[in-house]
Amino acid sequence: MYDCVYPTRTARFGNALVPEGSLALKNKSFADDYQPIDAHCTCSTCRNYTRAYLHTVATNEAVASSLITVHNVAYQLDLMRSIQLSIKEDRFPAFVQKFFSIRHPDGHYPEWVIQALDKVNITLLHNSDSQSNKLDIAGSDHIGQDGIKV
Repeated sequence: MYDCVYPTRTARFGNALVPEGSLALKNKSFADDYQPIDAHCTCSTCRNYTRAYLHTVATNEAVASSLITVHNVAYQLDLMRSIQLSIKEDRFPAFVQKFFSIRHPDGHYPEWVIQALDKVNITLLHNSDSQSNKLDIAGSDHIGQDGIKV
């Protein structure tokens, strides 16, 4: 899903990573959206810039890719910290289930994901089987990108 250039390459095309997938900030729907990329993110981009501003600069200013990259790297770091913590706390399968229920709220998971996770004994839950569609991707220290601890 992620590699070393993913946060910058994604940002270059105006896409910001969020728990639900990504936001295509070049889309007109963000022209009047004055919230940060992610309300729970504490990166400098989310603290100082709105989706509307990023939409405006994403189409014609190189600075947009730098600002979105800052957010995307922060998102990935928080996600990796959360994965590490879920492993240490012996709740990684639940973390994976919650992650995918947020990414695919309709419960239609890609078949290759289902098969790959099945090989490591992780069964994806249907959305109705999940208690909450919140995911703490920053660990237990504080509220993560979009919610509470699994």
